[in-house]
Amino acid sequence: MSTAQHRIGSGFDAESTADDVLRGIDLSGKLAVVTGGYSGLGLETTRALVKAGARVVVPARRRDVAQEALAGLDRVEVDELDLGDLQSVRGFAERFLASERSIDIVINNAGIMATPETRVGPGWEAQFATNHLGHYALVNRLWPAIAPGGARVVSVSSTGHHRSGIRWDDPHFKQGYDKWEAYGQAKTANVLFAVHLDRLGRQYGVRAFSLHPGGILTPLQRHLAKEEMVERGWIDETGALVNPDAFKTPEQGAATQVWAATSPRLDGMGGLYCEDCDIAEPAPADGGRSGVKDWAIDPEQAARLWELSADLTGVNAFASGS
Repeated sequence: MSTAQHRIGSGFDAESTADDVLRGIDLSGKLAVVTGGYSGLGLETTRALVKAGARVVVPARRRDVAQEALAGLDRVEVDELDLGDLQSVRGFAERFLASERSIDIVINNAGIMATPETRVGPGWEAQFATNHLGHYALVNRLWPAIAPGGARVVSVSSTGHHRSGIRWDDPHFKQGYDKWEAYGQAKTANVLFAVHLDRLGRQYGVRAFSLHPGGILTPLQRHLAKEEMVERGWIDETGALVNPDAFKTPEQGAATQVWAATSPRLDGMGGLYCEDCDIAEPAPADGGRSGVKDWAIDPEQAARLWELSADLTGVNAFASGS
């Protein structure tokens, strides 16, 4: 499969921070929506965007926690949003649209990982519903406000997408649940979403990207038992990192999503998966966890997922007559 998935020599790397990639970029007058922008990588993303001059709207499931975490940051506002509840998604979008403001950057940062089997909505598997369907519905409902001629939509995926493509015959794991395969499917969905949104949005000058932020220990691991993280070699019995060099700091982890959202080097490009503040290479055929799998950037699968998502959520900003 011919692909534009090749490094461009961005000048940044795995050690670059969000502040590094924004140095010299003025975001004054720009508005960004960052889901989960009050915890972990999201918090560092919000801080960096504000420092560069942007106004940031942070939709949060735990509004009080978000307000406390973001206290003291200028040009930040918090609103309520539960990505696992489509009525909540609709409510947030309607409130935002009523403000008649335009959006320059959307960063779909919020997510859950390796949760116990959980059902939301009409029995949907929670990781697929929260990480993908909620963000799908959010972007489609916010579409009238997403600024033509330069806006970017960024979806935070991970190397977890290597674990599983879309399980077309059983996307909600009704035939047996595996928390890591479910996470992998959801992260693949994040990449495919960006592929097809970019295809639909480019005629309006709106481009989309996805990314792997790197290995970072954040509240995303809250559903993992200490014993499991010890078994994986992340921490020892005292809770200390076994190999600190194997993990990025939150400031480094936030860098790739900020780079994808703002870098002038990406002008005229889109639908690409990024890592370490550059475009990623295709995943090697002999395994490994770097790069992007073919199944995650396949345009036919991306279109199929879009149709499935529209059917499940009842939302499609690009449908005829919308």
